[in-house]
Amino acid sequence: MNAAPVLLGYAVAVGFGAPTLLLRSTWPYRAPALAVAVWHGLSVSFTVAVALAAYHLATPTDHLHAGLVGLLHSCGLITAATTPDPPTADRLAVALPLAVVLLVLGCFAFEALRGRRDRSRHRNILDLVGHRSPQLCATILEHDLPAAYCLPGHNPRVVVSAGALRLLSAGQLEAVLEHERAHIAGRHHLTLSATQAFARIFRRLPLARHAKEQTALLLEMIADDRALRRQSRDVLASAMYEMASGRAPAGAFTVGGPSTLIRLRRVLAPQRRLHLIIRGFVAAAAMMVPVIPLLFGCVPSIG
Repeated sequence: MNAAPVLLGYAVAVGFGAPTLLLRSTWPYRAPALAVAVWHGLSVSFTVAVALAAYHLATPTDHLHAGLVGLLHSCGLITAATTPDPPTADRLAVALPLAVVLLVLGCFAFEALRGRRDRSRHRNILDLVGHRSPQLCATILEHDLPAAYCLPGHNPRVVVSAGALRLLSAGQLEAVLEHERAHIAGRHHLTLSATQAFARIFRRLPLARHAKEQTALLLEMIADDRALRRQSRDVLASAMYEMASGRAPAGAFTVGGPSTLIRLRRVLAPQRRLHLIIRGFVAAAAMMVPVIPLLFGCVPSIG
């Protein structure tokens, strides 16, 4: 039996149904790191399902073999024949899923390199107009408007404006700087580039659109949680309020921005952390989701 219909049905369920369930759930804001892993797991699972479906659509059913050879053939790892000159249909069957995977990886590389280029350009500007503060381990920008952001990746920078230094108290400033350092330490720019690449390819897919939006928000929540290790909730919330109008250049992260109101509510009205058993279950699910299409597409008895 050809597994393409099952794989396409699974891809529809993941691409259209799963985002709705996640958005209606309350647990992602209680465990933002796990939620990011789930969004990424769903994106990988959708990509694998589409790639395997393309392979099975291009492969006649009678080309499948039994045993290990059949398993590898079902996954698109070998062609139906081991002859030096495989048929054109077999070449197409391998080329289609490979093209899907290479397209996603290529788009991720494009997004990552574009972000790195934007950050490099901005660092060059900071070298001209800003000055380094060894005490704060940050670059101070002579600007009256309060702003704070970070440039992650190669040669990372934390940038804070003179206006923010005048506005924030010592505790608020420490919370803001710790928030930005969390983005750098967590390499959040790579995580965001992955969702941006997925959204660029599948731009009309609800999973792609919501994964991009939610990942950006969840990464800010992860950074907020790290800031709370150093300062109280009231101090962080007041700092976020003061910096809410702040904006960041392309490729950077800022403590303010459009997500501030949602994050303020989360900081001021904390919820209990997920139970350890639930966290373990969600983590296991995030790791297993990308494997499900392989079960449908690679195991003959299921396909």
